[in-house]
Amino acid sequence: MTNEGETRLRADARRNRDRILAAAKASFATHGPETPAEEIARAAGVAPGTLYRHFADREALFLAVAQNNLDHALVEARAAVAEEPSAWDALVRILRQSHELRLSIRLVLAYPAVHEIMKERKTGKLRRTMIELLDGVVRKAQAEGSLREDVGAGDVAVMFALLAHPLLIMRGDVAQLASERCMELMLESLRAGSAARLPGRPITPSDIGVGPEDCS
Repeated sequence: MTNEGETRLRADARRNRDRILAAAKASFATHGPETPAEEIARAAGVAPGTLYRHFADREALFLAVAQNNLDHALVEARAAVAEEPSAWDALVRILRQSHELRLSIRLVLAYPAVHEIMKERKTGKLRRTMIELLDGVVRKAQAEGSLREDVGAGDVAVMFALLAHPLLIMRGDVAQLASERCMELMLESLRAGSAARLPGRPITPSDIGVGPEDCS
């Protein structure tokens, strides 16, 4: 085979992998992580055998989707920090736009074993980087006086994870409305000046398994 032929085959393989990932993300987001591999392959326009050549099993596909989503979520978050006029605006944008991050959390909730593997792979580093960025935004928002002082990045991450849980509502329009309302309620609860007192102390990145030793 010529070099040109090999290059074409590699490009075709990359395109097929990208199409499978895109189809898997859409299927998992709409129908949940139990979507059959055959349906994902059909949506991607490839044969099931092609899917399995790229992803040996469902676990491998989950990991690839989670890593791809975290990559995109991190790019979004960095753009929010660079482009928004305040730390509060950046935080709001991150929480509202991170659809990929929500899907990654849903996959972890559905398959705890995937979470354990993610911690040992590149995905674990991406997760730690995301929490570090969130921690910086939280601290800056508190310094500017827009975010209440008695919360930590861990609090925000846990609240976001709770919102990522699939809702037990069959109608998609109602589920979307409920999710949007919950997001607004969460943001309102985080604003500085709230009279409600929180129990205990702020939840930190270390409390949710991302301590300084993990970020080295």
